Amino acid sequence: MGKTLIVIAGATGSGKTDLSIHIAQHYQAPIISTDSRQFYRGIPIGTAQPDAEQLAAVEHHFIASHSLTQDFNCGAYEQEALARLEELFKSHDTVVAVGGSGLYIKALCEGMDDLPEVEPALRSSLAEELKTLGIEAMAERLRELDPAFYEVVDRKNPARVLRALEVCIATGKPYSTLRTGQRRERPFGIVKVATDMDRATLYERIDRRVDIMIEQGLEQEARAVYHLRELNSLQTVGYREMFDYFDGTTTREEAIELIKRNSRRYAKRQLTWFRRDEEFAWFHPADKEKIIEYIDAKICELK
Repeated sequence: MGKTLIVIAGATGSGKTDLSIHIAQHYQAPIISTDSRQFYRGIPIGTAQPDAEQLAAVEHHFIASHSLTQDFNCGAYEQEALARLEELFKSHDTVVAVGGSGLYIKALCEGMDDLPEVEPALRSSLAEELKTLGIEAMAERLRELDPAFYEVVDRKNPARVLRALEVCIATGKPYSTLRTGQRRERPFGIVKVATDMDRATLYERIDRRVDIMIEQGLEQEARAVYHLRELNSLQTVGYREMFDYFDGTTTREEAIELIKRNSRRYAKRQLTWFRRDEEFAWFHPADKEKIIEYIDAKICELK
């Protein structure tokens, strides 16, 4: 096959970025992001985008590449990312993909399921219900219709919850049963690595990272995009809690604690998602030499 995509995944705060740069430098490879929020411009702190030094160390793609107002979903990402990979593989044997968004990794590696289109009226109706009832009520409705998907979806993400709900209602079937998982062939080999560490250490890292984000100016960053708070691109941990603080429903201290708590919960859901994929090999991010040995062995197997 000749060309290899090295996928580095894992929970938020688990050391993926530093590891990906080390791996990319070793293989003289560019990096393509699979993080569903790092694509957007104007929110580098809350999405933990690579800093200037990291961006200078390795060629990066899909970092701050799209406007906040652009609805850049999995399907659009699959098309754009595959086209970018085709170009990158013309001059590189290896490309590194890194991020914690399971659906986007799946889109890149396997393709997305061809789910049915739904009537615009149903989509509008659910959007109105969301405004009236709130995301918690909509997530509870999803739990009743599809308990399996409810367990793994980001239940604070309106776009994900409403998409699953509209498919359940339109088809009369659980959304999870329509996600067939049938793979689309890719013209490159794939090696998957995930970052692993004990839960207590991970949670400490997450809490510390939130503190650093606050020190770097997360509040000011969130205020700058507050007028866009209804956009799907901002329905994510860090901004939702800050927006609630700006609205006066929580204090600043409560918002920071909620960011930490919700980041830890998100990390738990990420780990649940990735552990279902048996193709991932799990390593502590500090075990760089072992990871490279594993990748080398897998590349040899693919040839």
